[in-house]
Formats: sequence, structure tokens, C-alpha cells
Amino acid sequence: MNSMARLILFTDLDGTLLDHETYAYEPALPVLERLKKLRVPVILASSKTEAEITALQGELGLAVWPAIVENGAGVLWPGSDDAGSDHGEILAKLGLVDPALRGKFSGFSDWSVEELAERTGLTLKAAARARQRRFSEPGVFTGTSGERCAFVAALQREGLTARMGGRFLTLSHGATKAGRMAEIVDRLTGGEPVATLALGDAPNDIEMLESADIGVIVANPAHEPLPIIKGEDEGRISRTTQAGPAGWAEAVDAVLDREME
Repeated sequence: MNSMARLILFTDLDGTLLDHETYAYEPALPVLERLKKLRVPVILASSKTEAEITALQGELGLAVWPAIVENGAGVLWPGSDDAGSDHGEILAKLGLVDPALRGKFSGFSDWSVEELAERTGLTLKAAARARQRRFSEPGVFTGTSGERCAFVAALQREGLTARMGGRFLTLSHGATKAGRMAEIVDRLTGGEPVATLALGDAPNDIEMLESADIGVIVANPAHEPLPIIKGEDEGRISRTTQAGPAGWAEAVDAVLDREME
């Protein structure tokens, strides 16, 4: 069975494959092993940095596959040594926003490693990797909803977009997980027929979920559930009842039972 031509899996991390609070993934390990035996590419797609995802790929045995980093702002290809970065340009454009609005946004570059670790629950080592931004700047906006709309509009005038994830508002030049998904599928398959499965829990996953052949919204009680999205009514997109890696494992197992064996 040439399963690569049949299914490629794209998955968000925090709140999806990883527990929202503890970052644990143990409930998903048996299913990840099943995917490995079936030779199904597992593409991590996250707001995490290259340094973070490289470490996680090593832990999970997924380093042979590409990964979508920093909310779609970049792709990590196996063996690539591309050191490009536009993080400095993003910070420069952020600095052009009205100071009254800019002052209500606090990002990873504004925080020490210790503060980032406290805000996220990461270890100091993991928090240091999270600050190694190349393509985006995550953070929190503490103003009113009206001020946030004005902030986002000001960013757009400077050529930046802002997308909400499970924890942070991430600023970038606008590339998306969905766009990167299409790029990776084309490169891995060379245009051969393929089914895509995408799993996520947060607003920044919606485009990826809607673009996939099969989408799964993983329950995350740490934030408001996603609204009904395109594809749910016809059953192409489903929701888990269990949260995090337990829900992820149950959903992927069900897809494999139905689609591949």
C-alpha cells in the first residue's frame, strides 16, 4: 500500500496534539506509531518556532517530514539551512503604529525568557527556543475590543496581519497554515492524488481545517469553542469530545479505520 499517495496529516500542536496546559502528548503516541507504520506523513503546523518544532520532531520521530512554523509564516524542510528572517522588519513596522495602541500590545520580544516561561508554563529552555522568532511576533493585546480592531487595522496599513491562536495574537506578513499546506502537498506528491487530514483547536486553524479533505476540531476547554465552520454541515469537519492529545488520538484512529485499512 502506497499510503503517502492516500493521506497526509497536518496537525496543530498546543491544545491539539499537545495538552494545552502541560504540553504532554503521551495519549497520542500509539496513533503516531500507527501512522509511522502506514507511512503517513505527519506535518506539524503551529505558531511555534523552528527551534521548538525541530526539538519536538526529534522527540516524536517526525524529522523526516517538513513542518509549518510560526503560524504559516515559514516552512521547515528537512535538511534545509535557510537562515532567512523578517522578524526585525515586523518589529519595525509594529513600531510605526500609534503609541497609544502599540503600548497595549506586549509580545515575546518584550518579555524576558523568565517572563515567557511564566506566561506559558514552558521550561526556561523551551521558552528560550520560543523566543527565537524568524517570521512572526506573538503576544497579547490588553485594550478594549474597539482598540483591538483599531490596532489590527493599523497593522494592516503597515502590511502586517494579526491572527488569534489558542493563547496569543500573532503578527506576521500574512502567510497561512492553509497556504503552506497546499505548498507541502504539491511538493510531497508531485500532483498525485492525495487526501488531507487536518486537526486544530483555535481560530488560526480554521483556514487549514476548511481547506483539508477531512477536518477535525479538537475540543479545548481552555478557550471558547470555534464557531460552526464551513464543512461541518456536510460532515467533512467533525469535533472531538475529548480534549487535546486524547481527542486527537481518538479522531485520527477513526479516520485511519475508515479511510486506510
